[in-house]
Order: sequence, then structure tokens, then C-alpha cells
Amino acid sequence: MVTLRGRFHQSAPSVYPMTNPAEELLDVVDAQDRVIGTATRGEVYRDGLTHRCVFVLVRDPQGRIFTHRRTDTKLFAPGAYDCFVGGVVGSGENYADAARREAEEELGVHGVEPAPLFKFLFEEIVEGRKYSWWCDLYEARWDGPVSPQVEEVAWHGWLSEEELGQRLAEGDWDFVPDGREAYRRYLARRSG
Repeated sequence: MVTLRGRFHQSAPSVYPMTNPAEELLDVVDAQDRVIGTATRGEVYRDGLTHRCVFVLVRDPQGRIFTHRRTDTKLFAPGAYDCFVGGVVGSGENYADAARREAEEELGVHGVEPAPLFKFLFEEIVEGRKYSWWCDLYEARWDGPVSPQVEEVAWHGWLSEEELGQRLAEGDWDFVPDGREAYRRYLARRSG
């Protein structure tokens, strides 16, 4: 285990929910997605450390995509729209378990079975701050009601691909930059 700048902690699975998301322990990884240490969520965002995230594109039986506006209390992109549910992968957690957990938490349901799609490294400077994380994408179908987590989701709806494409193209809605990039790659892979 490598210690970087003295702020890393011993790696341990994230078993208990955190009352303060900034204190959640995450694995810090290198450019090949190998664990090199751990840090809190607040530290990885503040210091631009590369970590792991999952994105789940959820469709209803009509093929519409669950789209939502993030709450204004989120550490990253507060109040922005997203067409993925998901989040950070806890320290010691694997991508598949995190995808299932995040989808079920954010949708307020049980029994989601995300199917893996692809992974990419997202790196971007947003408002002068470096953000860097591995994005593991999944897709899932859900045919029941949803009860989104109020701490995570301020508004939600099911949009057709055409409606979502319009929202992204017109710029009326501020979309999270990683979700925008993930959806662009999703469409490119599907059509390629």
C-alpha cells in the first residue's frame, strides 16, 4: 500500500453507511485502475485523486431512461442533471456490487440487476479543480415504481432517448460532465 501526502488510510471495506459522505473511505487507484491507497471522498475531490465510480443507465419497459436532478447538497456537481444512477465505489468494494447498491439506493428499489457495459477513465478540470475517476458503466431494466432517495435526487423522470438528446444538445439543463461523457461513449459504442 502506497502512502501519498500522508492522508491515506489503511484499506478496509466500507461496511457502515456514513452520515457525512465526505468521510466515506474510497480506494485511490492509478492510471491502470490498481489500488495504491485509500482516502476519504472529501480528500479525493479536494486533491484530484483518481478513484472508482459506477454508472447505471436504467430503462423502463418503454425504453425510456431514468433521468434526475441531483440535490444541491452533493459534493460534486450539486443541482446538475444526470441520466445515470450511481456513485463512488467504497474501499474494498467491487464494481458490480457498487453498481447494484447504488442503483437500489438511488431508485429506492430492490432487485436491480445491472449488466456490465464498459469502463473508461474520466479526467477533467471543472471550475479550476481536477476530477479523475474510473467509470464502470452498466445498464439495467426496471418495470416497477421507483422511490428515489431524497438525499440524492431532487427531481426525476423517464425520458426517451430523443428527449434526453434534446436536453443534452440544447443546454437548457446543466448535466454532470462525467455523465455527459459516459452517455456520449455509450451512444458511440452502441452505434459502432
